[in-house]
Amino acid sequence: MTTSLLLIVQIVLVIILVIAVLLQKSSSIGLGAYSGSNESVFGAKGPNSFLAKATFTIGFLFVINTITLGYMYSRSAQSSVVDEVIDNTNIAAPVLPKVPAAKEANSSK
Repeated sequence: MTTSLLLIVQIVLVIILVIAVLLQKSSSIGLGAYSGSNESVFGAKGPNSFLAKATFTIGFLFVINTITLGYMYSRSAQSSVVDEVIDNTNIAAPVLPKVPAAKEANSSK
């Protein structure tokens, strides 16, 4: 249950992180061109410092969530399916037919 929830959070964090990175201005304009009208909302400096801080925070949460998921998966992998196999079976192993001694001597030459 917890692992499933963390996996969903991981997917949401990835989507938000990709969007935050694409919204930042770079040498090639990217999707940062669409944030021009919203600069007054984030202050005089524009969205660059806000987006940088948001990207860092989301990236940090992503790393922490990844480490937590790795720990939980490794802890659950301590037991193996092979450990639960029942050793007692009702199936007998096949028996090889006996070869007479004369045939063994002739076949080894």
